[in-house]
Amino acid sequence: QVQLVESGGGLVQAGGSLRLSCAASGIAVSVNAMGWYRQAPGKQREFVATISSDGTINYADSVKGRFSISRDNGKNTVYLQMNSLKPEDTAVYYCNRVTRSIAWGQGTQVTVSS
Repeated sequence: QVQLVESGGGLVQAGGSLRLSCAASGIAVSVNAMGWYRQAPGKQREFVATISSDGTINYADSVKGRFSISRDNGKNTVYLQMNSLKPEDTAVYYCNRVTRSIAWGQGTQVTVSS
């Protein structure tokens, strides 16, 4: 019943942009702290950005100034706008609830070529 579906990934050149979407079902993104995470091959999953129910936003230092997290409560969707992409941003990107996580989904692959 509770489900998060990531989409919007793809292959882009360094310096390009992508917007990722996290469509939620069974939970309301308006009243849950939501976050984006990523996992590169051979590395642990890491925090990217979070947005709380009151709109408070936090970013990892590695993406600060380049990425922007937002939500559309009407669409029950969380977004991650990624600009000035770098090869080191290459990873599978996941979304999840922050306060009490649910099962990790498939994620969406982001590949940045140099």
